[in-house]
Amino acid sequence: MGIKTYNPYTPSRRNMTVSDFSEITTQTPEKSLLVSKKKTAGRNNQGKITVRHHGGGNRQKYRLIDFKRQKDDIPAKVVSIEYDPNRTANIALICYADGVKSYIIAPQGLEVGMKIMNGPKAEVRTGNCLPLSEIPIGAMVHNIELMPGRGGQMVRAAGNGAQLMAKEGKYATLRLPSGEMRMVPIECRASIGVVGNGEHNLVNYGKAGRVRHMGVRPTVRGSVMNPNDHPHGGGEGKTGIGRPGPTTPWGKPALGLKTRKAKKHSNKLIVRRRNGKAIK
Repeated sequence: MGIKTYNPYTPSRRNMTVSDFSEITTQTPEKSLLVSKKKTAGRNNQGKITVRHHGGGNRQKYRLIDFKRQKDDIPAKVVSIEYDPNRTANIALICYADGVKSYIIAPQGLEVGMKIMNGPKAEVRTGNCLPLSEIPIGAMVHNIELMPGRGGQMVRAAGNGAQLMAKEGKYATLRLPSGEMRMVPIECRASIGVVGNGEHNLVNYGKAGRVRHMGVRPTVRGSVMNPNDHPHGGGEGKTGIGRPGPTTPWGKPALGLKTRKAKKHSNKLIVRRRNGKAIK
């Protein structure tokens, strides 16, 4: 994948960049794996906005992704690498030997025509899915389960990969992209390799319209509002927020307030937090 730039024939084009989509092999998704995607624009069943800044955007279909990878010992062939509007990573359409088709997250280096397999007997090769107990220490993995059989929940975004650091007893220790060290049951499955489309974060949108196409509505700073609209509002000219710390529009502390429960059940599985501190 590479980044494509444009001649600056308008001010917005000057800084706009896009992916060159060199990894994409087809623009026609598999119809049997598409489902409709209803838009709520951030509103609940009463029509009230519960999530701000949602609305509009281009029409999308949801691609059914196989995060569980439980079809064991049946070889599958990569049919195509496709774009998915619902995630930063690309997806791969695979066809098993018995004719069943499914989508998986496309790791870096996966190409059309390659063979992949799931299960404990699969080789340790890019795209294959194995239990952590069968993966050698030091390997890079993605799409990691938190509980056996639940399906991959961690490390699914473009360019991400976790490293298997140790295996001891019932647990395997992983170093996540954030730097956090976490233990996961050793029976959990993970896919080999790093998620592809790693240059996704280098794309510069260039103009507000591209963000609107993604269904994101404008965000207005509280400091430019009136005091009846936001706690940061009011004052003559450009003034400070007038509070010990920033707050939400409803007066709750924002930007840095720790919201994780002190007695969360998974604390015992976290060896080291991403800030370098050990869990007590």
